[in-house]
Amino acid sequence: MRAAIIAAGHSVGDTVVENAEIAARLDVAPEWILNATGIQRRHYASPGQAASDLAAEAGKKALANADISAEDLDLIIVATSTPDELGPPTACRVQYLLGVDQAEAYDVSAACTGFLVGVSIARDRVVSRTAKHVLVVVGVEVYSRFINFRDRTTSVIFADGAGAAVIAPSEAGMGIGPVLTRSLGQHADCVLIPAGGSRLGADSDTVGEGLHMIRMDGPTLRSQFGPLFIEAAHSIFRAANIDAEDIDLFIPHQPNPRTLTMILPQLGIEPERTVFIGENMGNIGAASIPTGISLSWGANHIKPGYRVLSVSIGAGLSWGAALFDVR
Repeated sequence: MRAAIIAAGHSVGDTVVENAEIAARLDVAPEWILNATGIQRRHYASPGQAASDLAAEAGKKALANADISAEDLDLIIVATSTPDELGPPTACRVQYLLGVDQAEAYDVSAACTGFLVGVSIARDRVVSRTAKHVLVVVGVEVYSRFINFRDRTTSVIFADGAGAAVIAPSEAGMGIGPVLTRSLGQHADCVLIPAGGSRLGADSDTVGEGLHMIRMDGPTLRSQFGPLFIEAAHSIFRAANIDAEDIDLFIPHQPNPRTLTMILPQLGIEPERTVFIGENMGNIGAASIPTGISLSWGANHIKPGYRVLSVSIGAGLSWGAALFDVR
């Protein structure tokens, strides 16, 4: 049985934030942000707009594009680093907002690699015939609630968004080929929100120290990103017995466009074959890949016969890659 992404959808936060606004907080020129990251603007969720709201909006668009009813869903997977609450699963709220009754719903926490983890789970459930229609909702990254706006490392890149993909048994759509995901736990402190969990609870002291906000070890992340990104792609090439020239479209997670542009020559994939979304969206974590798929499908850039590669590196450090064949 062939499991495939048969439709996708995406949503972003209601508020558009230009570089000038971020630059004023950091006392830098807007051009500095653009030159350093390749990002011009990003979207933030409005007050009262939660991860589940963005996820449900993306999910409804994906379902409409798939021309199936929410009641047909057997499983809803939400991949997020910024859930509505620590519990219950945000997926349960998404289930309710979609108007789905009784479907299985749970969260996946794998940072920016969460979408690929969800795709792997969904594919296996479809192939094993334990689920027919699976909605993988990703992105639900409301990073703006966890940004230290005095931190130049994080405040210029992170943003809010959601992407969704409907996965089902189908001979059409983006057939899910090999999906490989891995982790390097020795770098778990490289990107994290220190407080708010069981290790370090949220109280007046931790909030006062800003420990409820994203912290990133830039030098370590930069040293690991390139080699892991290349290895993730090559792992798929080996599994499928192909190489970079066989890829028709590259839809990666994007920490920022500048970093992605620098890594492409090492990967052997030109910018012309690459989907860039970061210029107008920033880093939307696990939403990057499904949003890229949604935008590309809407623009008719995903065509029958194409091989589509996706690669992601995220906190954990988690990394993964997937190959899709389009029919």
